[in-house]
Amino acid sequence: MILVAPSLLAADFANLQREVEEITEAGADWLHLDIMDGHFVPNISFGPGLVSALRSKTSLIFDVHLMVCQPEKFVAPFAEAGADYITVHAEACPDLYRVLRQIKEAGCRPGVALNPATPLSVLEYLWEELDLVLLMSVSPGFGGQEFLPFVLPKVAEAARRIKEAGKEIFLVVDGGVNMENAAALVQAGATVLVAGTAVFGHPSRAEAIKALKDLGSKSLS
Repeated sequence: MILVAPSLLAADFANLQREVEEITEAGADWLHLDIMDGHFVPNISFGPGLVSALRSKTSLIFDVHLMVCQPEKFVAPFAEAGADYITVHAEACPDLYRVLRQIKEAGCRPGVALNPATPLSVLEYLWEELDLVLLMSVSPGFGGQEFLPFVLPKVAEAARRIKEAGKEIFLVVDGGVNMENAAALVQAGATVLVAGTAVFGHPSRAEAIKALKDLGSKSLS
């Protein structure tokens, strides 16, 4: 089963409650929440207050993606705000194992995100600690970028490593995901597609989500 996680960053910020309710009704599986601090990435997005405000508006899984420096300082606030998964960047964590344990102790499921040029080898001794691996397929920090094709073999390699680990780990791809590359990503092993513009920029959220899921399912048949 292919999961679709619309990225709130691409939604209409003047009508966020309506946007979240609409994608919930349209069949989204997760809500992807990009947290940007203006340091790890150039932009600033939103904080735990907004996440908490939206938590009561939907039953979707909240996938909080911390694109921040010193992510250990943000774990507790977002866990309290209602995060289900908290994903931190390997590039921002001098002691990645400690942060993953902190996420678990806060009652959330831990994930690690890797920038496009960051190798999978940074996860060498951590597969047993992970519930999610997120591969960036654009440089983080801006929505609407084009998918970087060289990430596709990395997705396949990550899928192979997850299978070897023998543990249920979601393989998430984030950045430039659309109708043109969804099938190839799922065929390579992606199990969760983060889609911002492809969903929120489409006239029909339901049609966009269904199209992404159908493309993924057909690629596996």
